[in-house]
Amino acid sequence: MNTTIIKAGNPLIAAMSDYWTLCKPRVVMLMILTSIVGMCLASDRAIPLFTLFFGNLGIALVASAAAALNHVADQHIDKLMRRTQHRPIAQGKISTRNSIIFSTVIGTLGLLILLVLINPMTAGLTFLSLIGYAAVYTLYLKHATPQNIVIGGIAGAAPPLLGWTAVTGVVSAQALLLVLIIYVWTPPHFWALAIYRLEDYAKANIPMLPHTHGVPYTKLNILLYTILLMCVTTLPYVIQMSGLIYFVGVTVANLIFLFYAIRLFCSDKREYAIATFRYSITYLGILFLLLLFDHYYYLNS
Repeated sequence: MNTTIIKAGNPLIAAMSDYWTLCKPRVVMLMILTSIVGMCLASDRAIPLFTLFFGNLGIALVASAAAALNHVADQHIDKLMRRTQHRPIAQGKISTRNSIIFSTVIGTLGLLILLVLINPMTAGLTFLSLIGYAAVYTLYLKHATPQNIVIGGIAGAAPPLLGWTAVTGVVSAQALLLVLIIYVWTPPHFWALAIYRLEDYAKANIPMLPHTHGVPYTKLNILLYTILLMCVTTLPYVIQMSGLIYFVGVTVANLIFLFYAIRLFCSDKREYAIATFRYSITYLGILFLLLLFDHYYYLNS
């Protein structure tokens, strides 16, 4: 049966679906994957199920709250962009007031879970990432500079660090390396989308790099950041944080990413930009799964 018909016939299901969309669930799930890997890499022992569940629940709730606040702040430009014009607030399905209440409730609940059940370090860092994304990036950087995603990317790169501190209660160099990987991955990932949605961002008057400096310059930056990413992602192997399985796997994934970046750089086909964007999501998932598999393989060998 068509799910659209079910939603239309059941207002409760429709409302739940809209609030679920407000949380950007696919983005949050990718964040939680990196958080789980951060937890697992932080210890040579099995992670207590209590920490695994409540740590990631708290992080997910705060990340969802940040996503909802992003919807609130961007509702006017969301109406102008094809990619975002069907979001619940832009469509008037959820009011600004209800969205803020929803975000406040789940964000507060998430922080309390982390503070009471995990540790203050993780709660504090998670709160800072919420402020960094929902306030600093969304309200200011996004509209102030074409380097918005570079400067603001640190907030979105925090989940593996949060997972690490949930287990250890301290910040370590290895955890910061995981943050660095996501931080360097973010510009080529997001700029590829910005090229594909160039007219949308121009219509919304958001100073994304393709709009302010041109598509060729952005393609060059995507290529250069991809090369930098290749270097950064070999560091876990170099510092013996991971083994040969990770190194071989990430090398293959990096070469594929480089192929996408070079193809985009050498072509005017817009569809290569969205293909690069989609692969970048797959790439990040593969990279963190490789870290996880490598860690437990050598731990048990």
